Amino acid sequence: MTIPRCGHLEKLQELLKRFPVVAIIGARQVGKTTLAHELVRRWRGATTFFDLEDPADRSRLSDPALALEPLRGLVVLDEVQHQPELFPLLRVLADRARRPARFLILGSASPGLLRQSSESLAGRIAYHELGGFALREVGSQHLERLWVRGGFPLAFLARSSGDSADWRRRFIRTFLERDLPQLGVTIAAATLDRFWRMLAHYHGQVWNSSEFARSFGVADTTVRRYLDVLTSTFMVRQLPPWSANVAKRQVKSPKVYLSDSGILHALLNLESKRDIEAHPKLGASWEGFVLSNLCSHLGARAEECFFWATHAGAELDLLVVRGRTRFGYEFKRTAAPRVTASMRTAQRDLHLSRLDVVHAGKGTFPLAAGIRAVAIGQLLEAIQPL
Repeated sequence: MTIPRCGHLEKLQELLKRFPVVAIIGARQVGKTTLAHELVRRWRGATTFFDLEDPADRSRLSDPALALEPLRGLVVLDEVQHQPELFPLLRVLADRARRPARFLILGSASPGLLRQSSESLAGRIAYHELGGFALREVGSQHLERLWVRGGFPLAFLARSSGDSADWRRRFIRTFLERDLPQLGVTIAAATLDRFWRMLAHYHGQVWNSSEFARSFGVADTTVRRYLDVLTSTFMVRQLPPWSANVAKRQVKSPKVYLSDSGILHALLNLESKRDIEAHPKLGASWEGFVLSNLCSHLGARAEECFFWATHAGAELDLLVVRGRTRFGYEFKRTAAPRVTASMRTAQRDLHLSRLDVVHAGKGTFPLAAGIRAVAIGQLLEAIQPL
């Protein structure tokens, strides 16, 4: 099965016309290198590819200025976090007259972790985040498989559920024992493994640093650092709270979700759909899966996505704010969604343009004025990108 990465190639081509340096960032094994090779095949002109995990390519860059300055066309630097000293040189090369070369850099960490890029290349670099396979890429006919296995290409495309689960278990171990130390993370692998597995049981809940700190016997700031490490390496999504000027006490801490449903299931030791459906985190797993795929389908940027909750009990799973327009989304793993008092409160207090309730049943139909039920299998057709 070949899965085209919908829209990513076109977006990269557009960014490379506007910026001398473009970065594809995303988790390890998510398909960044495959996407870069596809871009190279389509590039009209000279191309050069460096894999900075390959000793031969690192040797070619032993004198970076001598190796990179003569190059023309498209220059790709894969796993650039292994040689952060390249960033100041890229700034010099990006500022040359007529820009004889464009640079595509690939990294398995966020811009915040790759501080050198944001400091050295400010105004010269554009970031494009690549996630795992999304529903809009695999199609609704593979919805269940995507939810159970997650979006990492090798996990989704594995020949069997057992092979997929085995790949995800090995990915977790390699990520903790090899990938994080290569990024300069000094937290013990066993400690972060325990924290990650505990976090899986809190998937979809509001972050409580004090509770985690008590469990580990460390300071709040320490567990916050653990959370930030997993966030900056794309393993965790923090959904911030929306603070509206309404006369209600509102929740101020973020919700935490494991970014990939397949990794969540592996950390919870759930291999099959039957295992998942018998687990207490069934609803939270489904909520996180729909949230991730809906944000991808909408084209919503991270800074546009929030949740909303008050201490009185009103809440909204996802609030997307674009300009002065607000869209609300609820996720219900039920075949018979209904309007709740919480939805009415969110609709009124947040002045929502619309509220869609994504459910696990069949059919898309109105529930009330401004509120609509949307079947997960019809999400791609019923909800238009922003």
